[in-house]
Amino acid sequence: MHRKRLTEQFPWLLPLRQFQRKLFFYTGMRLDRNHYACKPQKKALPYEIFTADALMINGKSGFDLQYQYNKVHNLKLAAAKVNGVVIRPGESFSLCYAIKDADKEEPYLDGLSLVDGKITGEYGGGLCQLSNLLYWIFLHTPLTVTERHGHASEAIPPVDPEELAGIDATIAEGWLDLKVKNHTSHAFQISVTFDGDFIKGAIRSDCEKCYEYEVFNPICDYILQDGVIYQESAVARKKRSCFTGQESTEVLYHNRCIIDYPLPKTITIKEGV
Repeated sequence: MHRKRLTEQFPWLLPLRQFQRKLFFYTGMRLDRNHYACKPQKKALPYEIFTADALMINGKSGFDLQYQYNKVHNLKLAAAKVNGVVIRPGESFSLCYAIKDADKEEPYLDGLSLVDGKITGEYGGGLCQLSNLLYWIFLHTPLTVTERHGHASEAIPPVDPEELAGIDATIAEGWLDLKVKNHTSHAFQISVTFDGDFIKGAIRSDCEKCYEYEVFNPICDYILQDGVIYQESAVARKKRSCFTGQESTEVLYHNRCIIDYPLPKTITIKEGV
């Protein structure tokens, strides 16, 4: 039986709880001895390291499209704070810190978010599409991911059933963040732009690309256990030197989440113990 949180029993306490969490969140960052890059630089660094894009409007989501148009609005406000930020050697980057004032002059709109396992309209909803995109880009650079969180225990229905599992990244100011640190001797710059219905992200550097990265699932199983289907996957990364061709592979982490949407008939569901 789900035990209600205090803020669920007394909703009027939620703003106070959010203020408390944000206060502790940012105070902790001021005390953690990391310098967080947050100032955009107009001049682009010379070398493009990796680029990716994502469709922002999904007409087959089953939800009111207005939420998705609102999401685009929110993404553009947040992206304006991130586009051009340079992460210099020794510096860290926090997505929450970078976009914390993105709605200061123009408010966010209600977009879709995953809250307590349910997709619902929420102020500033949809910003996880930015964190997903940045996380995917970071995985293709020498930057070290120091904080990343999946979407709780339940997987969001994928746009493409063939897409990789376990490579999402959610944020919630005061609770969850996406952070990276630059342990290299070179600077890296974030670029986020828009092209029609697509949000486009890139990482640039002051140095030519030294490595090619491939992110993949060496394991991705679907397990039926006690009437619930779980997706159990591993996320791995192969690194290849652009100069010598030498390769190395590492498993980054394992991911387990509940699948509460219909799976394609081609997917095998195993019986759990």
